[in-house]
Amino acid sequence: MSNLIAVTGATGFIGRTVCRVLHEQGWQVRVLVRSEARLRALNGLSDEQVYGHIADPEALQALVKDTLAVVHLAGAVRGATQNDFDCVNVEGVRHLVEAVAQCPQPPRLLCLSSLAAREPQLSFYAASKRRGEQVLEQRARQLRWMALRPPAVYGPGDKELLPVFRLMARGIAPVPGCRAARFSMIHVDDLAAAILAWLQQADVPSGIYTLHDGREGGYCWTDVATIVSRLCGRRVREIVIPAALLQLPAWLNRGLARLFGYAPMLTPEKLCELSHADWVCDNENIQKVLDWQPRIQLQDGLRRTPGWCAFK
Repeated sequence: MSNLIAVTGATGFIGRTVCRVLHEQGWQVRVLVRSEARLRALNGLSDEQVYGHIADPEALQALVKDTLAVVHLAGAVRGATQNDFDCVNVEGVRHLVEAVAQCPQPPRLLCLSSLAAREPQLSFYAASKRRGEQVLEQRARQLRWMALRPPAVYGPGDKELLPVFRLMARGIAPVPGCRAARFSMIHVDDLAAAILAWLQQADVPSGIYTLHDGREGGYCWTDVATIVSRLCGRRVREIVIPAALLQLPAWLNRGLARLFGYAPMLTPEKLCELSHADWVCDNENIQKVLDWQPRIQLQDGLRRTPGWCAFK
C-alpha cells in the first residue's frame, strides 16, 4: 500500500507544520507548489514536488496520482470580493474532487474548512468555506472525505494571531466589538495531530467535523488577557474597540484594495466575522470517529511559540 500523501497549501503556516508531522511519522509527502522560491519555505519537508496551481487540471492529476490520501490545505483568507475567495475555497475544492475521482483507485480526501463556515452570511470568506463544503457533500459522494472546521489556529509561523499576542505582551489587549464574545482556539500541532489520526484510521465516516483545544466553552478576551499577563509577568489592559470605529478603515481598505489590486484582511465583511459573539465549538463528533485528543491549551501553546513575548 502506498504511503504517499499529496498536500496542497504546504508552504503556508498550517501546511509546513502538517508536512513536518507527516515526515516525522514516516509518510512520503508530495506537494503542489507554484515556484522554486515557495518550495524553499518547506526546508526539505517534501519528497516530491508538482509545480502548478489549484486550477490546473494536469498539475492536480500529477499531484494525486498513486497517492493514499490528499490533504487539501490551500485556501484564500484575504480578499475584497466574493470571487477573491471562491476561486480558491470553492473552485479549488471542485477541481481537486474531480482530479481525485478520476483516479483508478481514488485516494481519501481531507479538506481544511473553517468554523466560519457555520455562519456563511457573515463574510465572503465564511460563505466561500461553506460552499466548498457543499462541493464535497454534492460531488464527492463516491469518495471517502472529511472536512475539518477548526476555530482560530495559532502557533509558530502564524501571521494573523501572533501580532495580537505581541500587542497583549506589551500590555494592551484589543477587544473587537463585544467583550463577552467567546471563541474556541486550537494550536497548529493539535490540528496536525488530528490530520495524522485521520490518515492512520482506514475507515472514517465522511462528513464535516469541528475541533478545538479541549477547553470546554472556549475563551473570552479576559481569559486570554489573563493568560498572557501570567506568562509575561505584567498587567494586560483590555481595550474595547467598538465595531463602528473599525467600519471606516474597513471600508477604506476594501475600496483601496479594489483600486490597487491587493488582497486585504480587514473588510466590512471580515469585521462582521470578527465581531461575532459565538465562535465556540466542540469535539464530540470528531472524537467518535478519530482516536485523537487535543493536548495543548492556550497557556502551553504560547509557551511553545517563540518570539511573541519580548519579556521572556
